[in-house]
Formats: sequence, structure tokens, C-alpha cells
Amino acid sequence: MSTTEIMADVRRTRLLRRGFLLCVATVAWNIVEGVIAVAAGVAADSIALFGFGIDSFIETASAAVVGWRLSSELKGAPPAAAEKAEDRAARIAGALLLLLAAYILFDAARLLLGYGAEPAASLVGIVLTSVSLALMPLLGRAKLKLARELASGALRADGYESISCAWLSLAVLLGLALNAAAGWWWADPLAALALVPLIVREGLEGLRGGCSDCSRGRVR
Repeated sequence: MSTTEIMADVRRTRLLRRGFLLCVATVAWNIVEGVIAVAAGVAADSIALFGFGIDSFIETASAAVVGWRLSSELKGAPPAAAEKAEDRAARIAGALLLLLAAYILFDAARLLLGYGAEPAASLVGIVLTSVSLALMPLLGRAKLKLARELASGALRADGYESISCAWLSLAVLLGLALNAAAGWWWADPLAALALVPLIVREGLEGLRGGCSDCSRGRVR
């Protein structure tokens, strides 16, 4: 092996490790985010906050699979086997996201039609979604940069998952803030409905086995 090839392998190994650490950070944050969001959503009868929390758990699974995928290359595992498991996990996550979208549609419509308790203000939810709105774009951009350097479709898809989470955070934050500041309880189910297009898009991409253009850049 030439000196150039050795240096390229060393650089790729360093990038893979960085990508793995980003996935670990994503998993750690999403677990905390999901637990707090679900608990706060149940306490405040907030469908937007509850749906946001469930989506966090699904994103945890996605980041965990991608992290495993990167670590498998570091350990010398056959790429074909890892890609097959990755695609299967993406399809399962996609189906769960579509079920989540259906649940949000049903429960938000129920609240808007007057069947159920009006959501209460949630200071915990406002703080949580504010932190997520600041953090997730940073993680997403870092993953997308590494994905380009590694030609990794899997990491690219996970990067866009993080970017989508930021948009979800913004929608939920607006609903919670309007409810807390003006007593507009209906802003909460409307914010939940705003999540549906993003969740459905991610779900359909998952059922297709990942992001729409992952075929241009698998982790080798």
C-alpha cells in the first residue's frame, strides 16, 4: 500500500470516528428530549409536545443505526450486510413515522372539534424545544459536512433528520408560546398538524429505504 493510500485510510478512519461520535451525541440528546417531551406533553395534554417526543425516539433509532453502520466499517465488517440491516431499520422507522402522523391527525382533529381537554401551558416544553431548535441545526450541518467527505448516504439522511427535528422544534415552540402567552389553546393542535407533512415525508423516505438520493453515496 502506497503512502498516499495509507494517509487516505487514516483520514477516513478519523472521519468515521467523528461521524460515530456525532451519532452518539444525537442518541443521547434525543433520549433526554423524548422522555421530557412525552412526560410534559402528557402533563399538559399537549398533542404537539407528545408527538414531538415520540418523533425524538424514532430519531434515536435512526441515529443508532447509522452510528452502528459507521462503527461496523471501523471494525472491518462487510459493507453489504450492514447496508441491508440499515435499509430494514429505515423501513421500520418509516412505518412508525406514518403511524405517528396518523395519530397526530386524529388527536389534533379531536381537540379542535372540542372532544378532549384544552392543552395547558408548558414552560418545560418551551425551554426544551428552544434548546432543540438551537442544537439540532448544529448537529445536522456537522453530519452533512462529514457525509460529503465520506460519500455517505446513510449519514446524509441522518443529517437531514436532525435538520427536520429543528423545524419540528420551531413548530411546537410557536404553538406552546402562543398558548402560554395568549391562551390560544388551539395553537397547540394546529402546531401538531404542522408537524404532519414533515413526518410523512420522513416516513415515506424511510419506507423507500432511506433518503431519496442515498444511492449516490453509500458508506463504502
